[in-house]
Amino acid sequence: MTASLSRRLAAEAIGTGMLLAIVIGSGVMGEQLAGGNVALALLGNTLATGAGLIVLITVFGPLSGAHFNPAVTLVMALRRDTGWGAGAGYVAAQVIGAILGVWVAHLMFGEPVLQLSTKLRDGPAQAFSEFVATFGLIATILSTQRHRPDFTAIAVGLYITAAYWFTASTSFANPAVTLARTLSDTFAGIAPSSAPAFFVAQFAGAGAAMLVFGWLLGKKSEP
Repeated sequence: MTASLSRRLAAEAIGTGMLLAIVIGSGVMGEQLAGGNVALALLGNTLATGAGLIVLITVFGPLSGAHFNPAVTLVMALRRDTGWGAGAGYVAAQVIGAILGVWVAHLMFGEPVLQLSTKLRDGPAQAFSEFVATFGLIATILSTQRHRPDFTAIAVGLYITAAYWFTASTSFANPAVTLARTLSDTFAGIAPSSAPAFFVAQFAGAGAAMLVFGWLLGKKSEP
């Protein structure tokens, strides 16, 4: 049974909010416990995010599809798997949920709620990393949804876990996540001036993956 639009929007907002609480909170915790070891802090941030994604997609996937990501929603709208009206609602819910999730993480760790990141992530290598990260994310989703839909949650969690380490940008791969992380001057933050290049690269990577894997996968065969 398909959930009503209001339930789907709530699922996207809550799921994206929980994702950002995990990303920001685990970053703060990792930095506090790592004793200055950045690799150890990143490892904690990575494992929490990958594990959290598996759970969140499993929980919210049956309700909304668990996009949690405007780039994913755009691809699904272009492929006509999601209507444009619902897609616009999804994006709004994702952005609102992401910002609230950042604030929740700040409150949990006694941080000032309202912050602005000063962590620069500039340069063509960072932007290209986001292109690659988002391309791989969309490829993972499209392929598993076609051939192994029951494995999508695990595949996405594992991919993001890997991409944290093989991309120079630590794989944001999500415009809503990028926007929300500008509002946190913590381990996982990104300076607002660095965000526009990330947005462009993420949508470009998503579009490229949609075209490439649309061709690779071909049309879904009818029973």
